[in-house]
This record gives sequence, structure tokens and C-alpha cells, in this order.
Amino acid sequence: MGSGNEAPSWADQWGTSGGGYDDKGDETKAKGSGKKMAHVKAVAWASLDKAKAAATVGAQKVKSGASTGIKWVKTQYQKRTSK
Repeated sequence: MGSGNEAPSWADQWGTSGGGYDDKGDETKAKGSGKKMAHVKAVAWASLDKAKAAATVGAQKVKSGASTGIKWVKTQYQKRTSK
């Protein structure tokens, strides 16, 4: 293989050969990505709150259903044993 056919290095592929935020463009990108990340976190927390509320409502329904089911079984048992 000749040197013209060599694949780019890992650092060249992933852009880590520069070693940091030396360019103004890189700093602007970093600040912009920070704002985006804050927005993503806010949306994630809102979604988490919605999921938590849904799980709470679901747990209450399960608890209520189980309680009703146990009461029904108990009354059925009492009806059969009192005959």
C-alpha cells in the first residue's frame, strides 16, 4: 500500500487532533450546544414528571382494583360458608 491510500487516523476522523477549543467557531458551538443541552434536560424532566404522574395513577388503580377484588372474594367466601 502506498501512503496516498492510507486511511485517516482516529484523531482525524473524530476531530480530536486540534486538542481543544482554540477556534472561535468551536467556542460558539460549545455555548450553543450548552443551551441545547439545557433545553433537552428541561424536556426530559417534564417527560419524567408526566411519566411519574402516570405511574402514580396506575399504581392507585391497581391498589383500588386489588382491594375491590379481595373484598369480592371475601364476600363470596362468606356467602358459601354461611349456607
